[in-house]
Amino acid sequence: MKPLAVITGVGPGTGAALAHRFDQGGYRVALLARNLTRLQDLAGELHDAIVSPCDVADPTALKSALDEIQFQAGAPRVVIHNAVGGAFGNFLEVDPDVLERNFQVNVMALLYLARNLAPPMVENGGGALIVTGNTSAIRGKAQFAGFAPTKAAQRILAESIAREMGPKGLHVAYLVIDAVIDAPWARSRFTDAPEDCFIQPSAIAEEAWHLAHQDRSAWSFFAEVRPFAETW
Repeated sequence: MKPLAVITGVGPGTGAALAHRFDQGGYRVALLARNLTRLQDLAGELHDAIVSPCDVADPTALKSALDEIQFQAGAPRVVIHNAVGGAFGNFLEVDPDVLERNFQVNVMALLYLARNLAPPMVENGGGALIVTGNTSAIRGKAQFAGFAPTKAAQRILAESIAREMGPKGLHVAYLVIDAVIDAPWARSRFTDAPEDCFIQPSAIAEEAWHLAHQDRSAWSFFAEVRPFAETW
């Protein structure tokens, strides 16, 4: 039986690239996102993928989706929390309801993923839980008040889970993406950006693959990727 990789936030950028990389690496991939049509289209490009339309901010819907995935394919070997909620604006402009929604997607969904999947993963021999983040997880810039607080909390939660579950054989890693991801929405937003500022989704997926398969004598928790020309 193929190992299973569960991926949240499967869109046309990083999520799709992650799905393709793990599919090519011999995994059966379970795809979670709200857009059923998009998931079905992507599944048609993969081998025996599981399509699971789900709003990860809804804990009941998320648990139902995870239960069905495990019923079909057993405990996952890899889980990647790639779903993201974000909003630009300073603390006076951001709608508090939007910040709360982003917290549900970025932080609470990670909590529910870990609570539902980490125990069976440990029982099944371990695996990897990877969270895709960005530099908002380590700094709060003026126009990121609706986003940075949730990513910082997400990083701390991931670290807490890592310290608890690492000794039990579950590798938890936080992958910071310090770049504009080369996706359709980013191209339309940053029309004047130089080519060297974009990071390729396939390169992010390759790093996630590396983290998921590190030798257990040399696990990373905090990893960063950025284009060579990025100022940091």
